[in-house]
Amino acid sequence: MVQSSEQIPNQLKFEDPWRVFRIMAEFVSGFEQFAEINNAVTIFGSARTKPEDPMYQKTVKTAELFVKEGFAVITGGGPGIMEAGNKGAKESGGESIGLNIDLPFEQKPNPFITRLVNFHYFFIRKVMFLKYAKAFVVFPGGFGTLDELFECITLVQTRRVQTCPIVLVGKDFWGDMVKWVENKLLGEKKINPTDMELFHVVDEPHEAVQVVKDFYKNNK
Repeated sequence: MVQSSEQIPNQLKFEDPWRVFRIMAEFVSGFEQFAEINNAVTIFGSARTKPEDPMYQKTVKTAELFVKEGFAVITGGGPGIMEAGNKGAKESGGESIGLNIDLPFEQKPNPFITRLVNFHYFFIRKVMFLKYAKAFVVFPGGFGTLDELFECITLVQTRRVQTCPIVLVGKDFWGDMVKWVENKLLGEKKINPTDMELFHVVDEPHEAVQVVKDFYKNNK
């Protein structure tokens, strides 16, 4: 039997209050599994990046260097940049965490994850990315990566999370976006000059790690 347009809103009204319990359960599960994570870096980037892409290799190296500095590595748990981050962490003997999202086309967790946490809701998964990271390293990506990047910047800017370094890797990829932010957002006074200091743009893995090390050296 096909539901009428009037029946569907009524059904949603009935289901929505119960959905709160699933949301609560997913938050509790995430908090429990991350309770002992004290030092982690979150890596964002495109799921479409192939292993032969130089950015994939740079991500592997970046994760390796962070592990050597005592960081766990958190990614979205899927392919591409996420896989590269988990690969670098696992092969260096570090904690390699994947926050997988249940999607209609069934994103499968990559094989380099040592701790897998599955999520149904994007916004809960995003909380876990942000809450347990001491730094965010962002490689080239699409809409999802931009969403994660600007949410990180916004939360740091508004002090809704603890101030931490945000590093964009790939000057050629991010350069035009940074110029647009500077020319339009800053130029038209939509942001403050100090907001341009909320993120750093680098090219090499060791530079990304150094930005994070310098931040915590100067903010003890």
